Amino acid sequence: MLQSLLDLLLDTGFFYVDWRMLVMWAVVLVLLYLAVFRNYEPLLLVPIAFGALLANLPTEGVVNKPAGDIVVPQAAEVRSVFFKEGDTVFVPRMVREVPTRVSDIIKSDATAKSDVEAYLKMVADVTSKDARKDTFKKAKGIPDLLAIVRPDKPSASTAKELAEQKLAIVVDYKGKKLELLGEDMFIWAKSSGDVVSVPVVRGDKVPAGTPVMSVYSSRTGGLYNYIQMGVLLEIFPPLIFLGVGALTDFGPLIANPKMLLLGGAAQFGVFATFIGAIFLNFTSPEAASIGIIGGADGPTSIFISNKLAPHLLAPIAVAAYSYMALVPIIQPPIMRALTTVKERKIRMKSLRKVSRLEKLLFALVVTVFCILLVPDVSALIGMLMLGNFLRECGVCERLSKAAQNELINVVTIFLGTSVGITMTGDRFIRVDTLSILALGVVAFGFSTAAGVIMAKVMNLFLKEKINPLIGSAGVSAVPMAARVSQVEGAKADPSNFLLMHAMGPNVAGVIGTAMVAGFFIATLTSH
Repeated sequence: MLQSLLDLLLDTGFFYVDWRMLVMWAVVLVLLYLAVFRNYEPLLLVPIAFGALLANLPTEGVVNKPAGDIVVPQAAEVRSVFFKEGDTVFVPRMVREVPTRVSDIIKSDATAKSDVEAYLKMVADVTSKDARKDTFKKAKGIPDLLAIVRPDKPSASTAKELAEQKLAIVVDYKGKKLELLGEDMFIWAKSSGDVVSVPVVRGDKVPAGTPVMSVYSSRTGGLYNYIQMGVLLEIFPPLIFLGVGALTDFGPLIANPKMLLLGGAAQFGVFATFIGAIFLNFTSPEAASIGIIGGADGPTSIFISNKLAPHLLAPIAVAAYSYMALVPIIQPPIMRALTTVKERKIRMKSLRKVSRLEKLLFALVVTVFCILLVPDVSALIGMLMLGNFLRECGVCERLSKAAQNELINVVTIFLGTSVGITMTGDRFIRVDTLSILALGVVAFGFSTAAGVIMAKVMNLFLKEKINPLIGSAGVSAVPMAARVSQVEGAKADPSNFLLMHAMGPNVAGVIGTAMVAGFFIATLTSH
């Protein structure tokens, strides 16, 4: 009876809790506080925060992957296989961040062997059959190591990694002598189950996508293993753009085309952060993905990261959506610092009325022009303009309302929680992740400042002055950034109404950020 009670206790999730989870719980509480009690974009922050809470609990049936084929991610030579047919592989409820390559473990050439040996000893201890009965060892969050492969064409981003790839290390692992290079890749178990086939042996040279092992389990994957496909397969970002298009009136931009300059100026933050990330030793594709955070456009950040830096998708998506939600906190100090009270009181002439025909032609012309110029963002631009055409045509009211309400609301729930559920403590409490979050703030600040400064420069040449506050709306956070311009303008002059004027650069920023993302995708990927 006592043993049964002990076994029941060991099957709970309490033994998986560690300090990183506790830190992330605190982060979740802060996000929920900002959303619920400060009303900072609750439609974004509540799903993200709740997803982050689930990510930092030892859940079952939420994020676990289904059993199946375990494949090599790129063409490689099989160096070692550690399981055979009939064996059982194990994945704990909470999977910690595990290295993908030997070089991820190495701290310096001098300690390379001891670093790798110590790590592999821990893996062997945790993944041994006896250890699986020990909840304290299982709680380390390390899945079984299935195989080690050596890529045909290793991809290294820094000189240090190149040096490590040439460094041969001989270590012991479960009684076997392993000769490893820094480029060698670990193949980890994705789900618990029985090994039904091992179609490769040591020395085999296999193309990308070749199964090294097939695992069977009667359990299906977790709920968010499938919902997250909307992010990984790039379904959610275009659907969000469809809803944004249906919600947005492009009339202010059409009535005052000069606002395109403000939307373009806000992209300065994207390129400034791109350069800064390069100096911090991020690769060009990684730097481009980080830079797009400056556009304050969550869907576009996900879209480009998925193509250029999928391994950074989680922190980039969280940074982009978090800063979108925190627009009312981040932007106002920058706006006030760069403008005088007199400038903030500038009243702009009422916009002319834009006809329905102009709006319909605008949607069609922008679709054709942007896709011809940057085909790589066809899905985003196409859905944005389809949503706007549904709104303006006057004969698709049901479809327009569905895109504005049911569709975008459902996708926002799934997208927000999918982003949040990537926020595991071991993945986020790291130097590189914190660097991305810091660069995101810099990007956002530069974009806000560039828009305000561009408006001030334009005023040097314009008879009808522009209120510089609307320049900050050049970031893509629609309509949050435009509302901030209105609020700040009203503080200086309560009777001044800037919202519609700010919507011009705001929607220009959406198009501009998508175009910049397409430029990066076209120039930094091989087709």
